[in-house]
Amino acid sequence: MENVLLIRYGEIHLKGLNRPYFERVLLERIKNALRALNASIKREQGRIYAFGIDPANNEYAIGMLKRVFGIHSVSPALSVSKDWDTICACAKKLTLDAIETHGIKTFKVFARRADKCFPINSTEICKELGHVLLTEFGPTHGLSVDITKPELALTIEIRENAYIYTEEIPCAGGMPTGTAGRGALLLSGGIDSPVAGYMLAKRGLELSAIHFYSYPYTSVRARDKVIELARILSTHAGQIRLHLVPFTDIQLAIYDNCPPKETTVIMRRLMMKIAERIAINDKAKVLITGEALAQVASQTLESLCVTNDAVQIPVFRPLIGFDKEEITKIARKIDTFETSILPYEDCCTVFVPQHPVTRPSVSDIRQSESRVDFTDMIEKAINDTELIIVS
Repeated sequence: MENVLLIRYGEIHLKGLNRPYFERVLLERIKNALRALNASIKREQGRIYAFGIDPANNEYAIGMLKRVFGIHSVSPALSVSKDWDTICACAKKLTLDAIETHGIKTFKVFARRADKCFPINSTEICKELGHVLLTEFGPTHGLSVDITKPELALTIEIRENAYIYTEEIPCAGGMPTGTAGRGALLLSGGIDSPVAGYMLAKRGLELSAIHFYSYPYTSVRARDKVIELARILSTHAGQIRLHLVPFTDIQLAIYDNCPPKETTVIMRRLMMKIAERIAINDKAKVLITGEALAQVASQTLESLCVTNDAVQIPVFRPLIGFDKEEITKIARKIDTFETSILPYEDCCTVFVPQHPVTRPSVSDIRQSESRVDFTDMIEKAINDTELIIVS
């Protein structure tokens, strides 16, 4: 009888001939997540198993696995030989533990027989094992069967061994980080952008992050806040290349020379142009923003079209149809919310015009932007960008 964490994955099963690649990447992500525990990881018949973990460390191990994209669920299980008496003894042990620990009164047996050479099929396993448990614990502990809402769901999987467990803990799902390429996240320091990064990391993107700061108009604490957000995000998305871009000179030039109502949109266009250059240098093929349609003046349909006009590579906006309550709910779930609401301003909020344009046209904004030759300022901002590896 051996303790094991049984790890399941979901969408990877749909990948056909490419499936081994996704499984290999997921296996490496799991090894990285559990490296502090010196676990032995192996893959067999559509499952991944983590052996050698002290049950006292299960909570830590499961907490780490819940952050690995690509994992659908995990179960602390006992691995035993495919001998019927051994299986029954193990099932009795787990059931008695549940009775004594949680006072359960009802149960149901579930079975999956992946090894078709095992002489009893899934239906018969459920029936026979249920009878064994009912006979053992019915008279002494008042245990009964409930097939609709059992307090204890005891599951047995017959594979290369028999695996028996009573919990199936949901995990992040999605696809393994890195299997979809790299994207560059515009990380502002607010609530939305870390959530946007999380959602696309969940779809397999590795993340670079780009933050624009306007010192001395934004403080060192605002910079530290963004680094902390990147660190929290990295606990889900893996290592993040964070680029810190000085934006003060460009921002002042915009506000000195461009129409006040258009400054926010022009600022975002210049950010996108710089971000595109950094993204290409970082081998990222897409920009990611936390914009949601009509949330603020710079996120109207017209404003988003004007912003897109500034770059050639695609811009992904995973929050485009979300409202603030939905975004905040995810931010709390991924632990970025409390850091995001710290009262340190970013460069997007320090020079906000009183009446920003909400329906800009591309031609008007291009004309206003042409009042200043930003070429040298853009080059200087890129050359002075600081790179921090966050993990």
